[in-house]
Amino acid sequence: MSFQDEVLPLLEQDIRTMHDGDSGPRKEMWSRTEPLTLFGAIYTTTGRTELERTFDLLAGSWRGSRAGEVEIVAAEATGDLGYTCAIERSSVVQADGSVATYALRVTTVFRRENDAWKIVHRHGSPLDDRATDASKSLR
Repeated sequence: MSFQDEVLPLLEQDIRTMHDGDSGPRKEMWSRTEPLTLFGAIYTTTGRTELERTFDLLAGSWRGSRAGEVEIVAAEATGDLGYTCAIERSSVVQADGSVATYALRVTTVFRRENDAWKIVHRHGSPLDDRATDASKSLR
């Protein structure tokens, strides 16, 4: 199985479960070995403890995934390191009951640990104004 085929279902599941209010699968996807960094579309943080707090905060902002799709633009793995560059498209019910539809540009860096790909860095930024507007409602 290729690197892309292995990580794409994990990334798509991650979007859906976070939007359903469950940060557990995202936490499980991340390494427990420092350094860990998140340059998010909304929050930026480092370290496992702060990442977990941030993921819980984000998951608590949403009430249900309407749709979540990851379009891989580029992906590669060499040895124990890999990356994806993707567009994440989401439609989600927010805490106030409104629906937000948005897209993010996301680069994710993975490290192979015990035969599993674990995230060590994620950088997300709004693809367009809809994503910027959706992120403002979460701050």
